[in-house]
This record gives sequence, structure tokens and C-alpha cells, in this order.
Amino acid sequence: MAAQSTLRRSTADRFSDLFDHFYERLQARLDAYQRRSPLSKRTTRLIATLALSLTIVASSYGGYRLYRRRKKEQTLGRQLLRRNSGLKSKDGSRTIFVPYKDRTTKVTIHPTKNTTFDAHRRLFLSPPKQTGMEAGVPPTNIKPGLNMAFIHQFGALMNIMIPRWRSKETGLLMTHAIFLLLRTYLSLVVARLDGEIVRDLVAGKGNAFLLGIAKWLSIGAVSSYTNSTIKFLQSKISIAFRTRLTRYIHDLYLNKSLAYYKLHNLDGGVGQGADQFITQDLTLFCDSAASLYSSLGKPLVDLVTFNFQLYRSLGPLALSGLLINYFATATLLRRLSPPFGKMKAVEGRKEGDFRSMHARLIANAEEVAFYNGGETEHILLDQGFRELRKWMENIYRIKVGYNMLEDFVLKYSWSAFGYLVTSMPVFLPTLGGLPPVSNTAQSTAQSGVVLAEHSSERSGGRMKQFITNKRLMLSLADAGGRMMYSIKDLSELAGYTSRVYTLISTLHRVHAEAYYPARGTYAELFSLADVQGTLHKGFDGVRLENVPVVAPSVYPMGGEELIDSLSFVVGPGDHLLITGPNGAGKSAVSRIVSGLWPAYRGLISRPRHDGQDGIMFLPQRPYLSPGTLRDQVIYPHTEIDMQAAGRRESELQAILEQAKLGYIPEREGGWDTRKMWKDVLSGGEKQRMGIARLLYHEPRYAFIDEGTSAVSSDVEGLLYETAKAKGITLITISTRASLKRYHSYTLTLGLGDEANEYEFLRIGTASEKSSVEKELAELRERLSQVDEWKRRKQEIDVELGKVWVAGDGNAEQSSLDAP
Repeated sequence: MAAQSTLRRSTADRFSDLFDHFYERLQARLDAYQRRSPLSKRTTRLIATLALSLTIVASSYGGYRLYRRRKKEQTLGRQLLRRNSGLKSKDGSRTIFVPYKDRTTKVTIHPTKNTTFDAHRRLFLSPPKQTGMEAGVPPTNIKPGLNMAFIHQFGALMNIMIPRWRSKETGLLMTHAIFLLLRTYLSLVVARLDGEIVRDLVAGKGNAFLLGIAKWLSIGAVSSYTNSTIKFLQSKISIAFRTRLTRYIHDLYLNKSLAYYKLHNLDGGVGQGADQFITQDLTLFCDSAASLYSSLGKPLVDLVTFNFQLYRSLGPLALSGLLINYFATATLLRRLSPPFGKMKAVEGRKEGDFRSMHARLIANAEEVAFYNGGETEHILLDQGFRELRKWMENIYRIKVGYNMLEDFVLKYSWSAFGYLVTSMPVFLPTLGGLPPVSNTAQSTAQSGVVLAEHSSERSGGRMKQFITNKRLMLSLADAGGRMMYSIKDLSELAGYTSRVYTLISTLHRVHAEAYYPARGTYAELFSLADVQGTLHKGFDGVRLENVPVVAPSVYPMGGEELIDSLSFVVGPGDHLLITGPNGAGKSAVSRIVSGLWPAYRGLISRPRHDGQDGIMFLPQRPYLSPGTLRDQVIYPHTEIDMQAAGRRESELQAILEQAKLGYIPEREGGWDTRKMWKDVLSGGEKQRMGIARLLYHEPRYAFIDEGTSAVSSDVEGLLYETAKAKGITLITISTRASLKRYHSYTLTLGLGDEANEYEFLRIGTASEKSSVEKELAELRERLSQVDEWKRRKQEIDVELGKVWVAGDGNAEQSSLDAP
């Protein structure tokens, strides 16, 4: 006790001496600094106190400013979220606010640059002479599968998903890789620890056994965290990939090239299921691509690591057997594997067809209800689902046999082979890589006690080695099984890759207008590969020079010519009325001028479609967007655009008064009311809402395609006079003769059987009057024949009322009363 007390005092004295020495050196340095400093000690303290006070004040002020800025941002976010709006920057980026818990979160979306599209176009569009690909879309003779086409397609998509090495996706992949390596290392630690626990249990070492259990629980906690993090990072990678691809596709799909219209109505490269591609197929592709990194990378690392450990433990013979087993299993499963990629691609197409049938029913629900066509639509939907179900059952039927083969080979045959390999150190220690028992050990084993201890140690060592090797073999079998399973996953990924690549390549084709005739053939007349006209934007007016009016068909078919050559000019204040029978091409003129339909020949000149100095088109069916009542008036502008232009809600109210809709805000609950406006407003209100948009934007020119057909004549006249008073030159497409009073010129289409017969006249001129008189004379001539037509109708009714019945060789006439 005295010795321990003396030792504690000496230790305390040493620490005390060390502290005193450190304090003396610090004090000496402070005194030296004070001697070098020109300031006194009191002044230095005052300066330090002042600096500390300023730091506290500045940090408090900065924190207050940060709090105010965040408070203001949250208030703005709630307003924009309620009004379905966002912020636009000068560089084209958009900032939107999304709800998050009890507040909003700011998300900035940067648009894809045109230079990026130009750089990627070579990956999705290739000249047909070099690759055999027509306009960049995979040809029909290349089936989805594990081939060179899949490698090219997946590499092209990776350029979008990982745009640069310093991107967020690269960081996620690297972090995921670190955790995958950590899990492999933990598997090795668990294998060794498992062998030690079993060895101590057999040997009866209680303390060592309990210590092993404690280590097992500690490693289990780390392993659980690692496994959960790997799954979390895989989900984050999938979301990051989907975000990149979705924004890229949206920038291609919704741009000034009108790809969202041309993709379905002109191109036809993806059929009618673009929504299926963008929503479901894209999600499946991103999930499969994210899981592929884990299902291939982790097993590959495991195979290399575990094989090396087994080589050290079992020797080269066992490793050679393992490698031969891998090669034989991979060859067998590869040869017997069904074409899952092709089947998944077909399944996706059938899913899209079934979804489009439901979308078509939703879009035409009112018309179907009027016709009472529910039974017919029921039959069509059941037929579509029956085809999808039949195909999916066929896939499941094929998977049953393949899964049986896969489970037997990868689980049971590999387990049996693993037991054979792990038994080599026991039965064949020389071949298994274990050294034989030394002579020294044999000479010292003469004593019975020593021999028993030595035998026990050897048995414990064999037990530990067997358990460790068994654990490694099980992990190795699991890694190899996941590698073999990944062949099927790769095939399914190839199917998803083909569909997503087809969508993006078709969008690039529409965006670049890269249409080529089929190889070895010439382009069909008036097909998308035969567009030679010019669309000029920036002209103060609307001008067509020798432009054929053609109803286009889906590429590569040729279109139907309605008018072989149309020419006219509309200047400021020259209001034009386009009229003619149905099918003459009246609406086609507006589609050609707007750029929806291509200009196959000639020259089209029009203003730019950018507000007051441009042109605006009112379609035949009014479109009401989701959002507030304010959004219906200012569409396609947002509230931010409206505020940037200096417009106020009082102006919107005046515009609705001019469109005879001034009662709408009070009836519906204010400008911020959100409803399904297409169901709330009547047909006439929808058309007048379109006129309100026209009055809000005040373009110099406006195409109105039957925009007032559901409006009464008196209100229609007021709307036209209001629009003309605002300086808008109107080009109206209508069959109403009463609208002539509001226009200066008429363009009459479909006058004769020939495709080039049309008439462009000024209203009120002698030729226009003679044309009207000629039409009236034709009507009078037809009216004069009414009595003759009535007499002929009576004769036909009498003839139809007679029924001749043959019998007994004589003709007997009987009359039946008309119903």
C-alpha cells in the first residue's frame, strides 16, 4: 500500500511539474509579445474586448438578416405555390416552390442549353448511310437485348444522367461505392468472427465466447447501418438519374419546335404513348440502372475478394474449381436464358396501349355518354387488357422454368460444390494448402496430456477454418448468384433502355427536323422528308406565296393535298375572313401559318409569336389550363410575367367586362380560386375567355378559328369591334356570313372540284358584289325547283308503299299503310 501511495504521489508530482513548465513557457511568450508590442496591456485588452463586441454584433446582425431573408422567401413561396407560379431569371432558369412539411422549399431548375442538344445529337441521330438507322430511331431489325446496340444506347443515356465528373450523381456513385466496399470488408470480418465464436463454443471458453458475441453485435450494428445506407443511396441515385432525364426530355418535348404536337400528329415514332414513355418506362429504367450498379459492382468486388481469401485458405486447386464452376454456370444460364429484354419492351408497349385507351375514354367521356357507348368501350378495354394479361402470363410461364433452373444451379448445386471445396483442408490437407504436422510436434506428443491438448487445438483450428471457409463460400455463392441473376436484370434493362432511347432519339429528330427517306428509296411527295418551304418570322403581316395546303400524314407517308398553290397578303388593318365548305382547308391555313404543319413549298411570312408585336392563335376548342382564375385570362403568362409587365388585377377586371365576363370573379370566389375550369364554364364562356386572352395580350394579328360559334350575334359583334378598336388585325375562320361586316377581305376556299380553286376578294367591291349576286341567283334557282322535288318525293313514297307478293303464278298487289 505504501509503495502504491508513493507511486501515485510521484505521478501527480510529475503532472504538476509538467503543467508548471508549460505555464511558465506560455507566460514568457506573452511577456515577450507585450515587450514587442507598442500598446500597453490595458489598451490591448480594450481592443480585444471591442473586437469581440463587434464580432458578436455583426454575427447577430447577419443572423437577423438571414432570418429576414428566409422569412421573406417563405412568404413568397407560399404565395407562388398558391397561385401556381414561379420566378424566372435572365439566364432562363426557373425557380419554383414546392411544399415541404409545414413550409416551402425553393427548387431552381436550369434549362438544358442548345449546345448540349447539339453535342448529344450525334449520339441519338446518325446518317442512315452509316448506321442503317432511319433518322436516329433504332431500326426494327435490332431487337432489345444484350448486344452492341444496348451498349451504345446505354452509353448515350449515361451522358445525360452523368453530365460531368464533378456532378452530384458522381458524388452519389462514389459514396455508394465506398459503402459497397465497406460491406465487403464487413463480410470478411463476420466470416472470421463466426469461425472464432464456433471454435470458442466447442472449446468451452466462456469468456472468449461472450467477447465474440459482443463483437458480433457491434459489427452487426455497423453492418445494419451500412446496408440501410446502401439502399438509401441506391434510391437517391435512381431519383437523381430520373431528374436529369426528365428535365432533359421536358426541355426537348416542350420547346419552341412544338415537339409535343409534332411527336404525336406528324412523327409517329413513339405512337400515342409518350406519357407512358415519360412516366412509367423512364421510372423503371432509372430504378433498373441504379440497382445495376449495386447488383454488378458489389458481387464483382465480392468475387475477387472472397476468391483471394479462399485461395489463401484452400489453395490453387480449389480456386481453379471455383473458376471452372463460374464459367460453366454462366455459359449454361446464358444459353438457356429467354429473351427477357424483348419481352419487357413488348410488355411496355402493351402497357402503353392499354393506358392510352383509358386516356382516350377520359378525354371523350361526354361524347361516349351521349352515344351511350359504355358497352362498346367496355368491350374494347377488356380486349386491350386481355392482350396485356395474355402476354404477361406468357412471361410468367417462361420465368417459372428458368427460375427453377436458376435456383437449383445457384443455390443447391453451388452449395454442394462449396461443401466439397471447404472439406479439402480436412480430408486432403496437403492439396488444401495446410502444412503437415511437424516432427517436432510428433516428438513432443508422447505425453497423453500434451497429445490431448494438441489434438484439441487442431480440432478447434479445423473447426474455425471450416466455419470461416463455409461463411466465405456462402457469401461467394450469394455474390455469384447475384451476378447470374444480373444477366436477367441486364436483359430487362436492355428493354427499358431501348424504349427510353427511342423516345429521346425521336425527340431529337423532331427538334432537328432530321427526316430522311428510307434507304434505297425516294421521299414520298409531301412527306416530312420532302419539306422545301420557308417559314419567315418577323414580317409585319401574314403572307403566303405559292404555298400548297396539305394535310400531312404520319412519317414517312405522304400528305393529302387540299390546295395546290395558295397566295395572299394581309397587312395591318386588313381584316380577313376565311370561309368555305367543310374539308376545304380553312383550319389548315392557320396550322400552316402557326408552324404546326410544315410548309412543303413556297414562302410563309408572319410576325413573331411573342406578345404585342406578334401574332396569336385562338383554336377551335378553347383550352383552359389548371390553375387560378387569373391564369385563365393571362395564359400562357404566369403571375410573375404579369407583374413584370406592370399589369394589375383591375385591368383584368376591365378586360373581362369587355369580354362580357365581368361577373365571373365574384361568382367563382375571386382571382385566386382554383377549379376545373373546363367543367365550370359553359361553351360560350369558354370562347369569351379566349377573346379575353386576346384582349389581354393585344397582339398585332390574331387568327380566330370558329372562336365565337357559341356566342350570340349581338355579343359577337361587340367582341369583334372591341378587338379591332385595340388595333388587332383579325383573321377569322368561319362559315358565318354575318361576320363579313367586321372584315375587309374574304378568302373563299373549295369553290370547285379542282384543288387550286379559291377566291380572295375585298368586301364591298364590284367583283365581291357580283360574287354574292351569283350565289343568290344559284339559291333562287334551287328554290324554284322545290315544287318539282316535292312532287317527285310523293311519287317515290307511293312506289315504296307498294309490295308485290308472288303466288299461284299470278301477281297480287297489296298496299301497306305507311308507318
